[in-house]
Amino acid sequence: MNYAVIKKFDIANGPGVRVSLFVSGCRHKCKNCFNSEAWDFDYGKPFTKDTIAEIVEALDKDYIEGFSLLGGEPFEPENQAGIYEILKEIKEKLPNKTVWCYTGFNFDTQLLKGFVGDKGLTLECLKLIDVLVDGKFVEELKSPSLLFRGSSNQRIIDVQKSLAQNEVVWLQGVWERKMGSGNIYE
Repeated sequence: MNYAVIKKFDIANGPGVRVSLFVSGCRHKCKNCFNSEAWDFDYGKPFTKDTIAEIVEALDKDYIEGFSLLGGEPFEPENQAGIYEILKEIKEKLPNKTVWCYTGFNFDTQLLKGFVGDKGLTLECLKLIDVLVDGKFVEELKSPSLLFRGSSNQRIIDVQKSLAQNEVVWLQGVWERKMGSGNIYE
């Protein structure tokens, strides 16, 4: 797996200050994607154990709320083993940090049903993610008023509640706790 960039002070991709990893490789190729250079699986740098150590070190600060995983596409089959390694390391070493992941794949109809990559590995990755923003970016549904997502078709899913209840559960309350007001669903 390659990665495009690591942002150590990201405030756009989840609540609070976050460390974000943008992986390389994406077959969705959404119209007007903000990160189209990362569609190429060979773009950026190789993802290594040193990369994992760098991310964990950046996360291990009191003012960092969590980790956000974006792309490219984290759940492309070529990226799944790499994202599993970083997610596992974060949850083992920093279990109080929240993990957000952005994917163009649909949580319940594609990821959970095993239509993307290795079904078992996909599920293991999902077990390590707190919040999943799913669905392709759709230019025609873009709105700058949306919090933590680019287009209104995308959902902000509480992954652990969804797995436990065997149904999609939208994340509740994040905007009140971190943003003061507003509704992420409008």
